[in-house]
Amino acid sequence: MDRPFQRSWSCVTIHRAALAGAGCLFAVCAVAVDLPQHRSVPGGVAVIDLGASSAPPRVTLGAVPVLVVGDAARWTAVVGIALAAKPGTDHISVHRAGAADVRQSFVVDSVRYPEQRLKVAPGKVDLSKQDVERYERERAHLAEVAATVSDTAPATLRLRQPTAGPRSSSFGSRRIFNGQPRSPHSGMDIAASEGSPVVAAAAGRVIDTGDYFFNGKTVWLDHGRGLLTMYCHLSAIHVSPGANVAAGDLLGTVGATGRVTGAHLHWSVSLNRAMVDPALFLDAVAARPGH
Repeated sequence: MDRPFQRSWSCVTIHRAALAGAGCLFAVCAVAVDLPQHRSVPGGVAVIDLGASSAPPRVTLGAVPVLVVGDAARWTAVVGIALAAKPGTDHISVHRAGAADVRQSFVVDSVRYPEQRLKVAPGKVDLSKQDVERYERERAHLAEVAATVSDTAPATLRLRQPTAGPRSSSFGSRRIFNGQPRSPHSGMDIAASEGSPVVAAAAGRVIDTGDYFFNGKTVWLDHGRGLLTMYCHLSAIHVSPGANVAAGDLLGTVGATGRVTGAHLHWSVSLNRAMVDPALFLDAVAARPGH
């Protein structure tokens, strides 16, 4: 079941509405933290109520830390679900000091994503030995980047669209390049002309920049506790690793570098090492650049 962009709430008396079988509870009192849209499917986000405790619980999905937000009156786990996840019942482990660990289940519903057929240069599909070696080096490096988990909490879970332009609904689509199936699309494509400004979707720290075989010129931002964003196919990069940026700060410009069919921005959101649908973090205001 999809829920609109919501907020985590806290007060003395908390009224909750449960999602049947999903272990997700939503409060309706005083504002605490903006939350992304709940969509518990592969490539989606599960928003799971953890209840009250004096200290934030530590939550893991398998061995991977999960983002927890809120306050002593109500903590909430915000769980990224990998595109490769199987529909069915999954669980998080909730660790509280002085108490036994608790397995809290949630349901991953099935979803059907569209199929995309694209034509690119043959060398971007049938790779040479040198390109395969380069890709393998880059894949190992990018896996390390994607595993970043910092201690600072995100300033917000509401993201702004990083460049002006129509947003595609291509996230999760099965991509077929030159007739050959490849992995599902793990981001949102935003149509924009070359040279258009690309800005930070939220405050964060630059943790990686580079020019990669498939992604082209790329910037990664760490927003805190496993929430990352990635900006690909840039024509130019205007930040360096280690820099702190505010929401709306210039990161680079739209381009057509890497494996592309034309100029556009590929924007990805990673949560607890899972690429999830960026649209779940946008709302009517945040979807308009400059707001």
